[in-house]
Amino acid sequence: MPQKVLLLVSVGSPPPVLLRELEDPIALQLGLKSTVGKVALSTPTYAFNKDRGQYHCNAILRRLATLMEPAHSMVLGVTDVDLFVPDSPFVLGEADRESRSAILSLARLRQGAEGEQLKRRLQVEAVHLAAHLTGLSYCEDARCVMFFAQSPQDCDRKNISLCNLCRNEMNKLNR
Repeated sequence: MPQKVLLLVSVGSPPPVLLRELEDPIALQLGLKSTVGKVALSTPTYAFNKDRGQYHCNAILRRLATLMEPAHSMVLGVTDVDLFVPDSPFVLGEADRESRSAILSLARLRQGAEGEQLKRRLQVEAVHLAAHLTGLSYCEDARCVMFFAQSPQDCDRKNISLCNLCRNEMNKLNR
């Protein structure tokens, strides 16, 4: 079975070094190879909702899905814009298993963080979203990387690793 490869794509203007900082944690925690794409997307003005002052995740996910090449089995975009889905005031990120695409935003993760703390938050949520793309669901253990973070502080409490239950589930998915 060929190895799954996650394409990492810049959407807007997040610092390029941040995307490279995601490769090792994703590989270490999920056994998933990732590569930073040569193509970056500009700020997704097509997804902007002027009433909310935010960007709709689903429109960005559809655009990201078109960037996958045969060598990639999934794509994760990293953006600096504030994201939403209709039923929530904001989201840190969103994954769509069907299109095999995910988007992660720095906008809320930056709140009260910089340097190493921001990098850790980004890595935790990138591992979380990549794990969703591989088939994992949310976890009830607040320390597990698969716990549903509703604030940056939730990210700070989570481990970057899977709990035993989620690790067992990941092993079943990889058989």
